[in-house]
Formats: sequence, C-alpha cells, structure tokens
Amino acid sequence: MAFLSPIIFVCSHVLFLMAVMALPAIGLAWLDGSAAFGAFASTALLCLLAGGVGYRLTRRQKLVVMSKQLYLITVGSWSIFSLAGALPFYWGLPPLSFTDAFFESISGVTTTGSTVLTALEQMPLSILLWRAELQWVGGIGIVVLGIAILPFLRVGGMRLFATESSDWSGKSIPRAQVLVRKIGTVYLLLTLLATLAYGLAGMSFFDAVVHAMTTLATGGYSNYDASMAHFGDNPGILWLSSLFMLLASLPFMLYVSALQGDARPLFNDSQVRGFLLFVLVVVAFLTTERVINADVTPFQAATHVTFNVVSIITTTGYVTGDYSQWGSWAIVVFFYLMFVGGCSGSTAGSVKFFRYQLSSILLWNQLKIMRHPNAVFVTKFNHRAVSDEIIYSTIAFSFFFVLTVALLALSLSLTGLDFVTSLSAAATAVTNVGPGLGDIVGPVANFANLPDSAKWLLSIGMLLGRLEIMTVIVLLTPTFWRN
Repeated sequence: MAFLSPIIFVCSHVLFLMAVMALPAIGLAWLDGSAAFGAFASTALLCLLAGGVGYRLTRRQKLVVMSKQLYLITVGSWSIFSLAGALPFYWGLPPLSFTDAFFESISGVTTTGSTVLTALEQMPLSILLWRAELQWVGGIGIVVLGIAILPFLRVGGMRLFATESSDWSGKSIPRAQVLVRKIGTVYLLLTLLATLAYGLAGMSFFDAVVHAMTTLATGGYSNYDASMAHFGDNPGILWLSSLFMLLASLPFMLYVSALQGDARPLFNDSQVRGFLLFVLVVVAFLTTERVINADVTPFQAATHVTFNVVSIITTTGYVTGDYSQWGSWAIVVFFYLMFVGGCSGSTAGSVKFFRYQLSSILLWNQLKIMRHPNAVFVTKFNHRAVSDEIIYSTIAFSFFFVLTVALLALSLSLTGLDFVTSLSAAATAVTNVGPGLGDIVGPVANFANLPDSAKWLLSIGMLLGRLEIMTVIVLLTPTFWRN
C-alpha cells in the first residue's frame, strides 16, 4: 500500500479537479436549460466520491515519491483525467458511444484537437465549454510535466532544460510548487489577454473565452465545424490567433523570468530564436508560392499561410480551409511540419524544435571529427555543454518516436484504412497536431467515420505522444516492475 499511496493520492486530486472543472459547465447547462446538466452533475458527484475514497485511504500516510512511482503517477493521472473527461460526452450526448466519448476526451486532454463531433453549432454551450476546459487544463499540465517532471525522469533529452525544481526530493518539492504557481499565473494572464483580444476583434464573449483557452493550450478545439474558417472574413482574428499560438509555443519558464523583471532570456534563448526564424522562413516561402501561383492578394496569402503554418507547427490544429488543395507540394510540406513542434516547456507537442537543433549540432561535430579524427569537440547548446546522457536520451526518443508512428500506421492499415489516412492519422495523433490528410481525416474532415478499433489505437497514440513516449514505454519493460 505504501508504494501505491502517492499514486492514489495524486489521482484522487485529479478527480477533485475534474469535479471543480464541471462547475462552470453545470452552471451554463442550468442557465440554458440543457439536458447536459444531469451529465455534468453526475460526473462531478462521481469524481467527488471516487476522489474522496482515495484521499481517505492515503491522507494519513507519509508520502515519499520516487522516480518509479512518478512514472506511474504521470501515466495514471493523465489516463484517469481522460476517462473522467469522457463521462459528460457519453451521458450528455446520446447516442454517442463510449469509444467516441473517450476519443473526444483524450484528444482534448492531450491537446491534440482531433474530433468525432459534428454540428458543433447546435451543441449545448456547456459541452463546448467542457471541450475547451479539457484542453486548457491539459495545456498547463504538459507545461508542468515538461518543466518539473520529465527533466527529473531524464526523458527524451529534457534534462537539458532542468531547473532547481526538476528534482523531486523533499527540499525541492516546495520550489516546484512555487514554480507551478508562477507558470499558472502566466498561463492565466495570457489566456485573459487572448480573450480580450479576440473580443475586441469581433468574437462573441463565449467564442472569445473558448478560443482563447484552446489557443493557449495549442489544442485547436473550435465551436464551429469549419474551425477558424468561420472567422475567415476577419483577418484580424486570424493574425491574433497566429500570435497567441506562437506565444504558447515558447518556453513558459522564460515568461516567468520576464515576469520577475528579466526578459533577456526570452530574446537570447537559442531555441526561441531558431524556432521563430524557422517559422518566418517557411511562411515567407509558402506566401511567395501562393502569390505566384494562386489568385490571391499578397495580404490574403500572408494571412492564411501564416495562420495555417503556425497552427500546424505549434500543433494547435486550427484550419482556415483545406490547405491540401493548394497543390501536391502542400501535402508534403504540411505533413513534414507536423513533426516540428514548438519549444520545450511550452504547450506545443510533437518532436520539439530543440531536438532538431541538437541533432544538427551533433551532425556538424561528426563531420568535423571525420576531418580531424584526433580532435575533441564539445557539444554545446545555449552556451552550455551537453552531456552524453542527454545525447543518448535524445537519440532514444527520436528512434521510439519514429517507431511509434510507423507501428501505429501499420496497425491502422490493418483496420482497413488506406495508406494516406493511416500514415497521416498516426502522425497527427503522436505529434498531437489534430488534422490529418486525405478525405477521411483531412483538414476539413473529422475522425467520426473511423472504425472503433482505429479510434482506440489513435487514443493510445495521443497519450504516447503527449507524455514523450518513453514515459509510457518504460512501464512495459520487465525491469521496471522488478524490485
């Protein structure tokens, strides 16, 4: 029981959080007389009861968290969160199957943004708010995971960004709690700023709140089947959305530093500068192509190219139309962009930009070693030496990332899906982007028509991608369970 106590304790608090999250939806459902009121009230009550039982079982025990338990806490809490988040969909949107309800929930929690729901304009407002809440809380959850937990677990090279709060010893936990509060403050301020900006640009209050939450989470859930194409005639909204998606894809630790009076790291960080330069180059190239080959003005081209490129790179998943119709080259480019991702310590998913920078440094050093075999070259990132441990961890992550996408695509093909659908659905799930390619899961389609087996496979892929893959895979190894 002592080993399980920290896991039960944390999962109990996750259930308490779900009950609190249900309160705004309960209030909204009551105000508009929605039948979803009972679904949210039942969810809140069930979460309170289950969380209360877990809390009573563990509240008197001394909780000591070790790395082995932290893996189980991470995977267990995200799984419980996704399972509980599915209940309002299942109970409030009959005849939605539990498979679809869970898919919608885990897609929200992992901020992937793939959806099985249609006719969103006719959905109860409480359901639309719930989708946004799942993404918003999932967004702040992944920031905390990337800053305070994954560096401690030495997952995928995250140790490169370790802080004094990435040490889960007794003395460091209070510092981690202070850091979480500061990150939460920044996250809330940016969300409020986005809400205000969207409102001033012409969105209704409800749309502004929901889209601000899903923008800062880089989740991409919208209140409309057409996604951001619903606001396509308002370029101001698209430019604001592009800005806030970019802000959400930068390291939140640097915002904390700026909030404390030192904004220099935000402008001097090599990961941030490299990421923004990459976005600028891609946008400039694609905008030029659209101006030359499409019947659009330079401003229209820049607006839609910037929005869609930023949306995919930051793994938000908003769209303003079917960009695969721009040409065959666009299908390839946007498929590649799925694998970029934002910066470490942001709400963005996918591979993360720092891994490409680190890989390019390693490649350049290897080329120099081939020319000067006896020379010693120190691998540096952000003016700091990179240890062999971080290099090995990054290589292992990259290998398992590609392997996960490949195996998931193969598994999806066995359910009867075609090559493009299987590969792009696997990629968009593991990278947590949202839209895939093709007629079935493409930018203007959704995932409702997939077989249930494919939806469960994609749900696993979303969780793997969001938790940096290695955090989950280690649980499947026999050595993990040995004393």
